[in-house]
Amino acid sequence: MPPPDPSITRIDGPWRHWDIHANGIRFHVVEATPPGKDPADGPPTARPLVMLLHGFGSFWWTWRHQLRGLTGVRVVAVDLRGYGGSDKPPRGYDGWTLAGDTAGLIRALGHSSAILVGHADGGLVCWATALLHPRLVRAIAVVSSPHPAALRKSALTRADQGRALLPWLLRYQIPFWPERTLTRRDGAEIEHLVRSRAGVSWQAGQDFSETMGHLRAAIQIPSAAHSALEYQRWAVRSQLRSEGRRFMKALDLRTLNIPLLHLRGEDDPYVLADPVERTRRYAPHGQYVSLPGAGHFAHEEAPDAVNTHLMRFLAAARA
Repeated sequence: MPPPDPSITRIDGPWRHWDIHANGIRFHVVEATPPGKDPADGPPTARPLVMLLHGFGSFWWTWRHQLRGLTGVRVVAVDLRGYGGSDKPPRGYDGWTLAGDTAGLIRALGHSSAILVGHADGGLVCWATALLHPRLVRAIAVVSSPHPAALRKSALTRADQGRALLPWLLRYQIPFWPERTLTRRDGAEIEHLVRSRAGVSWQAGQDFSETMGHLRAAIQIPSAAHSALEYQRWAVRSQLRSEGRRFMKALDLRTLNIPLLHLRGEDDPYVLADPVERTRRYAPHGQYVSLPGAGHFAHEEAPDAVNTHLMRFLAAARA
């Protein structure tokens, strides 16, 4: 059977699909289309831009509940470089380039600034863009995505966070085999990964089953698995290279001076509480919220609670 085409990510719903060029490549972007929008409200650029950035092994679909539930703003979910319906270049998976992608997308969408919302790897992109392109970012909200330096320090100094994070990162460093592992048996490894990090209650429902079907198909799109792994490989390789040390130093030496909301499921076994607590050093004025009963994918596992927190945060950030 031939591998799936990127068009499988163009899933129908109360949104529209765009192809937008930024930072030298083409991105697949999904924009919410609120029901009953009054033409008198003006063009999309009249509303503040909220950009949603997904995590490892996923694509824009991870934000389906936020595309439906966030109102009063222009909500856009992006397939990150290498994922879903976006281009999959052989390089550019470093923090500097990913921040440049987001900065370019904000401009390409016709805005001078945006509020960024990210999960896991997408959260790292939020941190990097906010600190490297501060004029373009009004606020960030992240789900299970502590400050990169805080997560690094926690993984290297605490046995529990090290056990949760490092084995996954290290197993992805060898060539070829991780790509095969992610794509064989119709992407079953992606479902295994999500189950190992998600809360129990979400896994029992239809929403989980539907999502696993989409994720398992999307990781089999040609070059998607390799691109996803390049994010993880850069995270490790960069520790040994000068450009990676410069990147971490650039983030480590700066305090975030814009509004921050950090959401973490209390049952998250992958990102523990310690790196979130360490993040307070970098964003002392941030809001830090724990969501009971949710695991690593709180925005999917507890969407109503997450949307409530996001709407309050967006209202305050726009004030």
